Amino acid sequence: MNAQKSAVGKTHGLDRILAMEIVRVTERAAIAAARFRGRGDEKAADEAAAKAMRTELDKLPIRGTVVIGEGEQDETPTLYIGETLGKGGPEVDIALDPLEGTTVCAKNLPNALSVIAVAAKGSLLFSPNVYMQKIAIGPGYPDGVVHIDAPAKENIENLAKAKGVPVGEITACILDRPRHSRLIDAVRGAGAAIRLIGDGDVAGIIHATEPGETGVDIYLGSGGASEGVLAAAALRCIGGQMQGRLILDSPEKKLRAARMGISDFEKIYSAEDMARGDVIFAATGITDGNLLAGVRFGRDVITTETIVLRSSSRTVREIRARHRDLERL
Repeated sequence: MNAQKSAVGKTHGLDRILAMEIVRVTERAAIAAARFRGRGDEKAADEAAAKAMRTELDKLPIRGTVVIGEGEQDETPTLYIGETLGKGGPEVDIALDPLEGTTVCAKNLPNALSVIAVAAKGSLLFSPNVYMQKIAIGPGYPDGVVHIDAPAKENIENLAKAKGVPVGEITACILDRPRHSRLIDAVRGAGAAIRLIGDGDVAGIIHATEPGETGVDIYLGSGGASEGVLAAAALRCIGGQMQGRLILDSPEKKLRAARMGISDFEKIYSAEDMARGDVIFAATGITDGNLLAGVRFGRDVITTETIVLRSSSRTVREIRARHRDLERL
């Protein structure tokens, strides 16, 4: 119990230091990526965002370990899982995606974001770079209204009943991938509508928390585990339900998971399992979207929009910033 109190106390101390500091991290990465917006070069945009994010993270007074990053150590030169960042200080876990929606950014389509979550050490799921099956809904529903193992038709019908609307008024957000063809057919067969997205399932899951504004009631399907943990961190701050299961469909993936301390390969993770304790989450828009406006390049000013969320207080801060120090950015 004493150790738990100590961890919580440290996290509250970090809030005062980091809640605004991490805004600069996502702002810098978003601006770097936005310079490649619509240019068709996914790699260049992602590399620019990653470089900018790492530069800013290394200025923070933390000793942060990347638990969700650009990939594992042999897959990427920077922001890899296990990398240590910061100039020293309290130990924290970091989950990040400098450019969430690389294809979206390259094509200048909606909802590309720069995203980060920070929590006390040991609080975020340490996962290999694999796919994750996911289901998520917004706040205000009883526990168990949907389940990751239930058929799509059952989940849609249960959600409609809980919301008090016909099934035809439910909209599911699903990544537009060939692997989801049966899921798409099942949702449409149940009578619900679908919003297909080309990329960016962190934004897709967050959209399910505000159906009145976004028109999305539920997120279904599989995507990156990294995006799953980041989305779980956001849901811990704004409410909602989420379940995820790592897709470890080969001996090699199971071995990688085991090396990271995962022993139950079929475990269903809740949002609380993926992001425990006090969590700070920030996202800056790169392209325009339902959640945030994208970066604006003016003659003398760069404008960004960011949300900063905190789980312990359920605080949501919306920050519109004008950056005049163009050389630094």
